[in-house]
Amino acid sequence: QVQLVESGGGSVQPGGSLRLSCSAPEDMFRMNALRWYRQAPGKQREWIAVVTIGDITNYADSVKGRFTISRENAKNTGYLQMNSLKPEDTGVYYCNIKVIDTDHWGRGTQVTVSS
Repeated sequence: QVQLVESGGGSVQPGGSLRLSCSAPEDMFRMNALRWYRQAPGKQREWIAVVTIGDITNYADSVKGRFTISRENAKNTGYLQMNSLKPEDTGVYYCNIKVIDTDHWGRGTQVTVSS
């Protein structure tokens, strides 16, 4: 089974920063857009950012101006730089690559923002 692997989560205080990484198989990564989602406790998973193969990015309003998504094709790795973190950013963060009609997910990485 194809698997994406997230890393970089942790616990930070409000206002802090974290950088998440997502590694994927080469062909899948280089031919498709990469997305990040998150799931807060008791809530549905929500989309937060996308980067296309042409490096076009888009963000959910809740993270715009604070988070930056990027990709490094040479390493088959995507990133989510998260700055000015807030308690409401707490949750499990997942990367996603959709190949035709099939969604591929990692197991997620926990981000906790608390004082």
